[in-house]
Amino acid sequence: MRMHENQLELTLPIVARLVSTQFPQWSALPLQPVISTGTVNQLFRLGEKWLLRFPLEAGDVENSLRELQAEFRSAEFLLGKVPLKTPEPVAIAEPGPGFPLPWSIYRWIPGQVVHQNEVTDQLDLAVRLAGFVTALRSLDTAGRSFSGSGRGGSLTSQDEYVAEALARNRGLIDIDRLGALWQRLRKAPRPDGSDRWTHGDLMPGNLLLQDERLSAVIDVATLSPADPALDLMPAWNLLDPASREVYRSELGCSDAEWQRGKAWALAQAVGCLYYYRVSNPAMSQTAERTLLALLDDE
Repeated sequence: MRMHENQLELTLPIVARLVSTQFPQWSALPLQPVISTGTVNQLFRLGEKWLLRFPLEAGDVENSLRELQAEFRSAEFLLGKVPLKTPEPVAIAEPGPGFPLPWSIYRWIPGQVVHQNEVTDQLDLAVRLAGFVTALRSLDTAGRSFSGSGRGGSLTSQDEYVAEALARNRGLIDIDRLGALWQRLRKAPRPDGSDRWTHGDLMPGNLLLQDERLSAVIDVATLSPADPALDLMPAWNLLDPASREVYRSELGCSDAEWQRGKAWALAQAVGCLYYYRVSNPAMSQTAERTLLALLDDE
């Protein structure tokens, strides 16, 4: 089912033709779609080594190319600097017959997506994920700070978005309690100069398990210096109360940072609950779980 009004149609024969035209050395490799709850790219596995990523939404070719190039630079920057596997870029491919935008190739990372598998040891998951975040925060930002209008800057910049999303969620969840919670959380103080490297989208769909342990963090499109509380979202979108406290302890969060983490988790989830309710139930269910956890954690 289509998730976006301007979603591009893409079939296996179109992908096979794009590969054979631009990468003839791989034309004989088996090609198969990858089932994903992602909302930005459609994925295909090529042979044993490669992952093909195609933007889901139509857009300007030059803008799309810049976004892919920026993501490549982020992936290259992160390789080998954190204790979990991260995406390894291979190539940026050109538009072609049947697909109007550039697309990308990454090395395949083995593992099972967390949201599709029950995590038997959440405490270990919390520790390993905190180790990733700690290593990420330790990287030099070279004086860079958050720039943009999305998640990671000022909480108050999200007021209009949160208010609109709450209105759209009427009847789906207790929007009055969530609205009151947002009004409290948005006031959490943030010290000047506190930006650190953040992944920015630590959703269950971006975490991979191997042998039932967290092994990789994928999708680095949102990697940037930002409010470090942004990477606290798994505390509510994934972890149970006990492992949530372990995550907080491992990261040494202050009360203010923890409150900002709740706010970012709310701002992310509140827009997904209604938007993906029919087109991407897994994403909507994660949003609902997040929002209920936030209400229960008050």
